[in-house]
Amino acid sequence: MNILFIVSECVPFIKSGGLADVAGALPKELKKLGNDVRVLMPKYGGIAQHYKERMEKIAEITVQLSWRNQYCGVEKLEHEGIIYYFIDNEYYFKRDGMYGFYDDGERFSYFCRAALNVLPYLDFKPDILHCHDWHTGMIPFLLNAQYRSYPLYANLRTIFTIHNLQFQGIFPREILGDLLNLDDSYFDDRLEFYGCVNFMKAAIVSSDFITTVSPTYMDEIQMPYYGEKLDGLLRSRSYKLKGILNGIDVDIYNPATDPFIIANYDQNSLKEKVKNKRHLQHYFGLKESDDTPVIAIISRLTEQKGLDLVKRVFHELMSYDLQFIILGTGDLQFEDFFRSMEHLNKDKVRAYIGFNEELAHQIYAGADLFLMPSKFEPCGLGQLIAMRYGTIPIVRETGGLNDTVTSYNEFTGEGNGFSFKNFNAHDMLYTIKRALSFYNQKTVWEKIVKTAMSQDYSWFQSAQQYNDMYRRLYKGEY
Repeated sequence: MNILFIVSECVPFIKSGGLADVAGALPKELKKLGNDVRVLMPKYGGIAQHYKERMEKIAEITVQLSWRNQYCGVEKLEHEGIIYYFIDNEYYFKRDGMYGFYDDGERFSYFCRAALNVLPYLDFKPDILHCHDWHTGMIPFLLNAQYRSYPLYANLRTIFTIHNLQFQGIFPREILGDLLNLDDSYFDDRLEFYGCVNFMKAAIVSSDFITTVSPTYMDEIQMPYYGEKLDGLLRSRSYKLKGILNGIDVDIYNPATDPFIIANYDQNSLKEKVKNKRHLQHYFGLKESDDTPVIAIISRLTEQKGLDLVKRVFHELMSYDLQFIILGTGDLQFEDFFRSMEHLNKDKVRAYIGFNEELAHQIYAGADLFLMPSKFEPCGLGQLIAMRYGTIPIVRETGGLNDTVTSYNEFTGEGNGFSFKNFNAHDMLYTIKRALSFYNQKTVWEKIVKTAMSQDYSWFQSAQQYNDMYRRLYKGEY
């Protein structure tokens, strides 16, 4: 089949979160199954120059947004066997950053319209459009409303993947006519959301099939607590909703070959992992001790990631024999908190506020425990990467964390991490204490580490599920 991924970000070109990792890795796996998978995305100013220099312009058209006639260039690049198309418009995309601008409604209305309008100009005729998150949410809706009468679009099928329901693309009602070329008759239960237009809702209503990035998250978003006011709509569409767990790129995240870490290792050479721990301690100016457990957080510093729980019990945590390393950026309250904790606990805490890909790999390899107590987590990649490196996760049982981390059971010897259910700081603290108690039992700890490292975190199984879904969709079974 011919599948066109339409995304707002993609590794290796530009990234703000897990969506980019999925868009970078999943097409490669789907191609191995015999599909022609290509990716369409904006040409951001932040894309590295060496990629831009390799892009070939294949079309120039005009995209109409109501009274606006906007330039649209289409550029093409082949990278690691996958063909990428880039929508070029410097007014909308040549900026410092990808999201969070006053005119995001206009920018991504343009992107949705452009994605549909450029299809006749591509050297590729897709069978399926696979759209991701709210930035592409109007594509299935506009396809049904305005394009189906044209032969190229008549039989196109659409899939929409929800990576994070919290971000929905909600804009004033006025954008219907002013940006989307839709009259007020469309402002009904298909688009209306508390007096506004909701891109995410448009996609849920109009896509042929909907996926989420883990089975547990699929169940959660159909409940009010996690449903972000769309739970009723999602329940009504449950017949075309499926949760497929994300994987990670096991070639990039492989401790046996990772060029960023000090000593390569696998589950049969764990003594080499200790060298990474010593290097990490040395790098951050912490006491170099094999016996002192290192707990790490690599995360966006936001409420979603459960950092309120960490704040609540951090002083109690500091009474234990451990070291704590944080890498990330986000809300100022959390950045300031971790900076202050480093100042108050100079012998135990280090906070790197920012992001550094090489250092992230070194932390995954050098830490003993990985803390991820998320309030909600559609899938989560951090826990998968940590386990790949033999760094044991401590997670809350939500979303993909619940699907991938099995809490260690000392009676059966089963488990690849530690988990707690309630969003409660002292439940988290108890679980950390429990993990630390097993860390001191070296034989038990090595068993947990080997269990974590031996599991399959690749995209292979998930790609098989997507492939089956595409085929059924193409045959009209959905």
